[in-house]
Amino acid sequence: MNHALETSYKPETTPGVTPSHPLDPLTIEEIAIASDLLRREKGLGAECRFPYVQLEEPSKAEVLAFEEGQTFSRRAFAVVLDKASGAIHEAMIDLNTNTITRWEQIDPEVTGQPAIMMEEFFTCVDIVQADPGFIEAVKRRGLTDKDIETIQIDPWSFGYFGDDEKYRGRRLMRGVAFVRDDIVDNGYARPIDGLVAIIDLNEGKVIELLDDGQNIPVPKTKHNYDTPSLAKPRDDLKPLQITQPEGVSFTVDGWKVNWQKWQFRLGYNPREGLVLNQLSYQDGDRLRPIIYRASINDMAVPYSDTSLNHYWKCAFDGGEYGLGRLANQLELGCDCLGAIRYFDIPTVDDNGVPFLMKNAVCMHEEDYGTLWKHYEFRSETYEMRRSRRLVISFFCTVGNYDYGFYWYLYQDGTIQQETKLTGIIQTGALVPGEKPKFGGMVTPEIYGPTHQHFFSARLHMMLDGENNSVVETNFTPREMDEQENPWGNVFNTETTVFKTELEAAREANGQTGRFWKIINPNSINAVGNPTGYKLVAEHNPVMLAHDKSYVAQRAGFAKKHLWVTPYDPAEMNASGFYPNQNKGEGLPYYIQKDRPIENTDIVVWHTFGHTHVCKPEDFPIMPVEYVGFTLKPNNFFMGNAAMDVPAEGNNHSVDTVTGTVKSGSSCCSS
Repeated sequence: MNHALETSYKPETTPGVTPSHPLDPLTIEEIAIASDLLRREKGLGAECRFPYVQLEEPSKAEVLAFEEGQTFSRRAFAVVLDKASGAIHEAMIDLNTNTITRWEQIDPEVTGQPAIMMEEFFTCVDIVQADPGFIEAVKRRGLTDKDIETIQIDPWSFGYFGDDEKYRGRRLMRGVAFVRDDIVDNGYARPIDGLVAIIDLNEGKVIELLDDGQNIPVPKTKHNYDTPSLAKPRDDLKPLQITQPEGVSFTVDGWKVNWQKWQFRLGYNPREGLVLNQLSYQDGDRLRPIIYRASINDMAVPYSDTSLNHYWKCAFDGGEYGLGRLANQLELGCDCLGAIRYFDIPTVDDNGVPFLMKNAVCMHEEDYGTLWKHYEFRSETYEMRRSRRLVISFFCTVGNYDYGFYWYLYQDGTIQQETKLTGIIQTGALVPGEKPKFGGMVTPEIYGPTHQHFFSARLHMMLDGENNSVVETNFTPREMDEQENPWGNVFNTETTVFKTELEAAREANGQTGRFWKIINPNSINAVGNPTGYKLVAEHNPVMLAHDKSYVAQRAGFAKKHLWVTPYDPAEMNASGFYPNQNKGEGLPYYIQKDRPIENTDIVVWHTFGHTHVCKPEDFPIMPVEYVGFTLKPNNFFMGNAAMDVPAEGNNHSVDTVTGTVKSGSSCCSS
């Protein structure tokens, strides 16, 4: 790949070893101190692992009171798993005093299991491949010893399907298999159907092998996607160069970023990955807070298929695996184009050893077409401004799927979150001549099970202050009336201010144009309205699994598009902190207290996603599907906040007929 024409803004990718703000992610040194302290003082043996070592975020009060140069609390939270005994401990380490302030054993039968670790992905494969029962089962399907050497095992979280004694308290995974002749083959083209291994990760063995006995033939056709396997690429694609010869428009100070009146701090943790902290906008002489903390805090992918290989699948990619742990290390020209600012993320491996995740977060500017424009034909006044947005993103790979999480900031005060879904679909083998009941055929030999992807955005709002409310608006037709609607053209605009949590558990409704607005009832603008931001949701289905199903009980956050809770630092995750093998926690359980949410410190949770009926175009790799939401200023500014954006000439625009370069002054302003 040729990077000669690309640039990288990377003066110092890792902020200094000394944190300068309470929300700075842990440094390499701090991670080492925390894990070493635990090993030494708690006598941790070689079988102990560290699913989590991350910053314990200080209280909101401390963060808001912090002034540059002051001292501040600094704590690390860790989860320690002893694979020999199965014991799980939560720990808190005070990094200012180098002391362990909490060491508490948790009961996995009550809380669930910690996230699956990278080491376990690989040990799961080794365990299944060596299991005599598994070897016998695949040979019954016509495979040989040579096939088994290169077989692909996909490790999956176990889930929860009742309190079965034989599974109770054990750390479990499931394994499904695919055939490859070579390591680079696309295994998903050749699934082994009707065979699922259940693995005890701590004991290191298959404890149960599920086999439906149908022995469906393994598909034979390869569908590889590596470059040598693909056809000759199209040859009519000309270079498209993105350059900023005068440099970028943003500044970076450690984890703090300033761009086009926006100010925020980057955060990062193993579960959520990218976090935006203290997102504010400079409006004249006021730096106005909008969101205290924003993240995609969890996701769930339930499958709609009754077959042995798929009925149990519902991956919680955040809580069961860790979106931040599985981040890709990005490269110029591959994931981001232009003048790129990368952030390296200090993190920890399964053994508690710190390392630097290179280029995990990407930040750059993009042209985004028209910002605003008007041509006044009477006076020949022509004014046009081009939009530019700041992009902050990371990509992660969770097994077969790849997810990109993109936050966009715009010059007019708009905030957008876009999630990109790509990668490879899960597949099932077909009996020749049969059609799938619960999926779509992608080749004559295989199908993709129908499934849904749900993401939970956690938005701790701080719109012009700490006390906010949420308002719902619906539009409905109005009956004709001689007094108020004589021509029948008027419709109703109905608004409701949510007072309690149960009232605010809501679904989108395209028929009524339903939208939600976060307002500050204590901040009134010049026209008499409370300042606010409008949540523009996509009108996609919520989770369609039955309410009584185990899936719905565990991923209940996906049953509503909107949830609003009063801020509670113990409620950080839509499906609870340990969804792995947990019967159900999170938002539906939080709101049962039905606490007041009007004019107080609130968290807005927004569920968005995609219902995926698979098709041939999704294979062998699925083109990107886009989902997300937008937050737009609504009575927040006294006019268009982007009126002061300068007119730009685009001296790189070329008329392809005449070959002449367009003049910037003639196309952007009169």
